[in-house]
Amino acid sequence: MITAVDSNVLLDVLGADPKFGPASARALRVAQSQGQLVACEVVWAETAGLFASPVAAQNAFRLLNLEFSAMNVEAALEAGSAWKSYRARGGPKSRVAADFLIGAHALLQADRLLTRDRGFYRSCFKRLRLFDPAKTP
Repeated sequence: MITAVDSNVLLDVLGADPKFGPASARALRVAQSQGQLVACEVVWAETAGLFASPVAAQNAFRLLNLEFSAMNVEAALEAGSAWKSYRARGGPKSRVAADFLIGAHALLQADRLLTRDRGFYRSCFKRLRLFDPAKTP
């Protein structure tokens, strides 16, 4: 089982969020016990900003056994299609391309996405399997 991890889950854990951190940490442990944890370049970039240096960020990712998974061409094109459909349905421009890139990467290069942003991904990536930290035992 390959689990793509969304930035919000990593930020919860690495930033020690008091509200969401414990559930996100538990979900990461469960996902890791079931297989491989991956994140695309968008997630790495969004999360790396928490750290004093790129080396510190990379060390934290290594401790989580999080692997870098570069987005392929098909995923990038899927993200563009999803964004176009979203905008055609009247979706506001406040939703940035990064979210579509993360969703498309998970859809085409992983088995599921570990995220707290379930509503958006359910509406824009209907075939994407989601793993919700709040529902992790």
